[in-house]
Amino acid sequence: KCRTGPLDIVFVIDSSRSVRPFEFETMRRFMMDIIGSLDVGPNATRVGVIQYSSQVQNIFSLKTFFTRADMEKAINSIVPLAQGTMTGLAIQYVMNVAFTTQEGARPLHKRIPRIAIIVTDGRPQDRVTEVATQARNAGIEIYAVGIQRADMNSLRAMASPPLEEHVFLVESFELIEQFGKQFQDKLCGVNTCMEQEHGCQHSCISTPSSFYCECNPGYRLNVDGKTCSPVNACEDGRHGCQHQCVSTRGSYLCHCHAGYYLNQDKRSCSMIDYCSFGNHSCQHECVSIPNGHYCRCRSGFTLQPDSKSCRATDLCNGVDHGCEFKCVSMEGSYRCVCPEGQQLQADGKACSKCGAGHVDLVMVIDGSKSVRPQNFELVKQFVNRIVDLLEVSPHGTRVGLVQYSSRVRTEFPLNKYHSADEIKKAVMEVEYMEKGTMTGLALKHMVEHSFSELEGARPLSHNVPRIGLVFTDGRSQDDISEWARRAKESGIVMFAVGVGKAVEEELRAIASEPVEQHFSYSADFTTMTHLVENFKLNICPEEGKGETEIRSPCECEALVQFQTNTVAILQSLTEKNILWACSLAQMTARLEDLEKQIANKK
Repeated sequence: KCRTGPLDIVFVIDSSRSVRPFEFETMRRFMMDIIGSLDVGPNATRVGVIQYSSQVQNIFSLKTFFTRADMEKAINSIVPLAQGTMTGLAIQYVMNVAFTTQEGARPLHKRIPRIAIIVTDGRPQDRVTEVATQARNAGIEIYAVGIQRADMNSLRAMASPPLEEHVFLVESFELIEQFGKQFQDKLCGVNTCMEQEHGCQHSCISTPSSFYCECNPGYRLNVDGKTCSPVNACEDGRHGCQHQCVSTRGSYLCHCHAGYYLNQDKRSCSMIDYCSFGNHSCQHECVSIPNGHYCRCRSGFTLQPDSKSCRATDLCNGVDHGCEFKCVSMEGSYRCVCPEGQQLQADGKACSKCGAGHVDLVMVIDGSKSVRPQNFELVKQFVNRIVDLLEVSPHGTRVGLVQYSSRVRTEFPLNKYHSADEIKKAVMEVEYMEKGTMTGLALKHMVEHSFSELEGARPLSHNVPRIGLVFTDGRSQDDISEWARRAKESGIVMFAVGVGKAVEEELRAIASEPVEQHFSYSADFTTMTHLVENFKLNICPEEGKGETEIRSPCECEALVQFQTNTVAILQSLTEKNILWACSLAQMTARLEDLEKQIANKK
């Protein structure tokens, strides 16, 4: 067996039509004899085989087999191509493909010899000189073996120098087997590491004509090519440690800063969650930091001196709230309120009367086939008369319109138009839908979409009233109770307007409390103008000149506050009277004691 150490060998076999079947069998035996003398394996010698004629065929690459038995089986299964003789094409394939690391060749820096053994019986039909030079310059050592009719000049053009050691001409196929035994010596030679003093500190690797030194894992070869030094794996910056890299012999370890732990990837670090230990005692929130934790209070609360408990902050006293009339503190927040008969404006601070009030109004109109086109035009006029009542602006009243039949369509959302004229024009351009009457589906759409901030509704914290007006002329084809309830529970003041065959039971189910003030009915479309006036009286009670009384939603809270303040004042006065009475009794007793002392002296 060879003692020269690992090699990467690729056999390049001519299978052109000039090679007869029994001659090709001789080539098979030649390859197997050479392989039989090699120490094959993934860390020893690797072998690949290609055949060529007018094309190149890879039989197996350097990474395919690592036992002689597998290689011999693959060689015995080769079917000759029996075409032309494109030797230059084969050398190009060897250089560009066969000796790449993707195909199993060891990297060049490992200095493992790359050997190509070309066996041919004829003259190349393409140019070989230039491509063979490129292959040799790429580090490939080429042996050229010609048989019978092979052209000697072509063999010399392909082979590596010195030519006397790399060019062979065998007179017949019968002699190639005998030549194979001699050729083994060319590949194997002598073990130079054993024949001479190599001076390698760690390992000596023999090559056919010389040797080179290698270092053990964790060391690198010094510039003298013989001695070895430990490798600092952290120096090259490729370790990937997030925090710290600690070099070990031939390797490294990643360490984390204090307060962090190493993740499963052994490179990245995560902060220790001290809050997860369950011993922080924070009343509200625990916040982990690299070396421990601290307590934090929710918005509107202040951390107490014990650094754990929290107390609500009276934001009305602690911030410039800007409320025009009154600031009311809540847990972690505050809100502004207005006196009876006035509304909070969109800024959440100023107060205004209803005539200039601000609401988010969504009108949901029935577009079913029972309405009919001429009546649908009257419905649009009804909508525009309601718009005439309102002071429409981005910061004032906003209006949205939804039409429904068997489906629901948003004609325009609350944030689409910013003036009454724009809205009225858009209303008149609405197209009649026809088909069924799915009032429940329309209510669901209104709750889930129409009063969302995405479609222009002001946040609930701004206290802008949300009003939904549902107009219908008949019985719903789906259930309305669930979404009518949800609408009112979400804070929407619901008005129901019915015409013609509208069902009173459904209108009452839609309307907010008190129901009598929130639903209206008209026998037909031509006589429904009075409904506009009813709607006006109920959303702006001061316009009714005393006919309808709608009390401020803040009144209850104001009464409670007034009662609380009155009780506190009375209690204070009572306490003062008790103290005054006690003091008077003490003074009287003292005077009586003095009188007794004067009488005794007399």
